[in-house]
Amino acid sequence: MTAVTAVTRVARSPVDVPRRPRAGRPPSPVTVEEIYRRLRDRLGPLEPPPRREPIEELILTVLSQNTSDVNRDRAFASMRERYPTWDSLAGANERELAAAIRPGGLSNTKAPRILGILGEIRRRDGGSLDLSWMRSAHSDRVRGYLLSLPGVGPKTAACVLGFSLGRPALPVDTHVFRVARRLGFFGDRTGAAAAHAVMEQAVPARIRVRMHVGLIRLGRQICRPGRPACEACPLQDLCPTAPAILASTGSR
Repeated sequence: MTAVTAVTRVARSPVDVPRRPRAGRPPSPVTVEEIYRRLRDRLGPLEPPPRREPIEELILTVLSQNTSDVNRDRAFASMRERYPTWDSLAGANERELAAAIRPGGLSNTKAPRILGILGEIRRRDGGSLDLSWMRSAHSDRVRGYLLSLPGVGPKTAACVLGFSLGRPALPVDTHVFRVARRLGFFGDRTGAAAAHAVMEQAVPARIRVRMHVGLIRLGRQICRPGRPACEACPLQDLCPTAPAILASTGSR
C-alpha cells in the first residue's frame, strides 16, 4: 500500500465523519464538533451571559431553579432592592426574603437555601462573603468548595465556574439534560451529577460554555419537552432519537 493510499483511507475513515451515534454509544468527537458548529450557525452567536461576581452568580443561579429567565431576573432585582448588600441579605428574615423573591417561584424553598448558603460561607470565611479568591484558585478547588455548600449541586457549581470565572464548564440544566440525552450523550438512567461528568468529558474545553448556550436554545426553541420539532432541527441527521419521532408522525 502506498503512502498516498494510506492517507486517503484514513481521510475516509467513518470515525472522521459526523454521523448519528449507534444505540448505547455517545457522539464521536468529530460529531460533537459538528453539533457545536450547527448550533452556532443556526442559533448563534452563542455568547455566555454577562460576567458577574462569584457570589452574585451563585445566588442568581439558586433563583433560576425551576423558573424562566424573566422571572429569575425579576426576583433578583426585587431581592437586591430590598437587600442592597450581601451582608444585609445574609441577615434577612426568611419570610421577608421569601416575599421579596416570590416572582421567581418556589420562594419558600429558595429563601432558606440562600440564607443557608450565605451563612455557611460566613462561618467558613470568618464572617466574609467575598468569594473573589475563586478567580485565582484552581477549578477543582472552586468546584469542591461550591459543592460542599448546602443546596449547591453540579449545575450551580458549573454556572459559577463557567459564567463568573470564565472556566471551561458545561452546566447541565433541564434543557441541556433533555437535549443531550436525546442526542445520545448518555442514557435514561444517567443522573444529573453523572451527566455533568459525561458532558465535560465529551465536549472540548474551548467550546463547553458556548455549547451549553446552544443546547439551551435548541431545547427551548426546537427540542422541547414532549414532542420535539425534529423536522425543523439542524441536528436531525445526527440525532438517534429523531428517526422514531419523525416516523411516529409520518415525517421525514
